[in-house]
Amino acid sequence: MSVDADGGPDDRLTPVLRPVRAGNGFEEALEQILQVVRLGLVPGGGRLPAERELAERLGISRVTLREVLKVLQDQGLVESRRGRYGGTFVLPRTQNAVGGEELRRRISEVDIEDVLRFREVLEVGAAGLCAAHGLTDEQAQRLREALAATQEAPLADYRRRDTLLHLTLAELCGSPTLTAQYAAVRASVNDLLDCIPLLVRNLEHSQRQHAALVEAVLDGDADGAREMMREHCAGTAALLRGFLA
Repeated sequence: MSVDADGGPDDRLTPVLRPVRAGNGFEEALEQILQVVRLGLVPGGGRLPAERELAERLGISRVTLREVLKVLQDQGLVESRRGRYGGTFVLPRTQNAVGGEELRRRISEVDIEDVLRFREVLEVGAAGLCAAHGLTDEQAQRLREALAATQEAPLADYRRRDTLLHLTLAELCGSPTLTAQYAAVRASVNDLLDCIPLLVRNLEHSQRQHAALVEAVLDGDADGAREMMREHCAGTAALLRGFLA
């Protein structure tokens, strides 16, 4: 298995990368790799899995995969490098550099209220399931490490680490369907978050909520986990409505 730029195995791609359905292989493969990029599952400067591995995981030919990667390269999202240490690398995303025209385009294409409601339903449900069913020691350690990564993240990498924490919680709930749906809606949320500034006070508040949420999950407090996640989602929703509505 390949290794990502953070030094860990690329198991984090599993919730997003899955075999595509016959008939729409190109389109579905493009959607999934776009989610990998938009969710920050491979950080800026990091390398995507090798073509052979990607093609196998998606169930498509390498010819089709190369067409997908060419689209992403044309859009300025990835670049191809040759040589011994070559491959396809994700280009860093410029934080908060979205112009007015691009901002209006993104907002016009997204039903913000629908995205926020669906996100809350999925996240509250996932938190409750994790707490109610309990986590193995290995799963609990994964969750603790994801939380620690957000606490240690530099400002420029915070949103990516935040995404990984939430995606970890969704994955640990035991429902692959919920995880896949959450990955899709979180990609939309991240597009919206890219349109607003990072506010240090908000991040500090979010971190306290993250810590309380993880504590409730690890304590098996399903009601507490659901309530904390609901409160956390409401805070993000308020910021997005304030800046974008």
